[in-house]
Amino acid sequence: MKGLDAIDRNIIRLLRLDARITNAKLAQEVGLSPSACLRRIGLLEQSGVIRGYTALISSAEGESPIAVIINISLERQTEEYLNRFENAVRRHPEIQECYLMTGGSDYLLRVEVESAGEFERIHKEILAKLPGVLRIHSSFSIRNILSTRLPPR
Repeated sequence: MKGLDAIDRNIIRLLRLDARITNAKLAQEVGLSPSACLRRIGLLEQSGVIRGYTALISSAEGESPIAVIINISLERQTEEYLNRFENAVRRHPEIQECYLMTGGSDYLLRVEVESAGEFERIHKEILAKLPGVLRIHSSFSIRNILSTRLPPR
């Protein structure tokens, strides 16, 4: 986020807190006119700083889904293996996050499921079939303590 000024950073901070904030309210909060604020948002989107907006969904029963953190080790760490794995991961919307890691595993993935049975399906049909996978180690969350956090200043 190099090259962003204090107003851009403030816009991003406020959108992280509430992406549905009206442009008029956002403009007022950051000290811009509505048209200038909308122009800034457009530039942030065009430059890829803002990559999209999403909705956080509760389950039908009102309970939070179970977050599963998955450590993946690949057979090899060549550029070809990394690219094949990353391209395959992008094709599965069930995988919410994927990080290339240092340390004991090559990738850390996060999925959210409603039950152990749903995770078993994802494990069999998706994770075990990703190219180059040597080892899969999964950890289930017990409770979500903090799902959003203000960005550091």
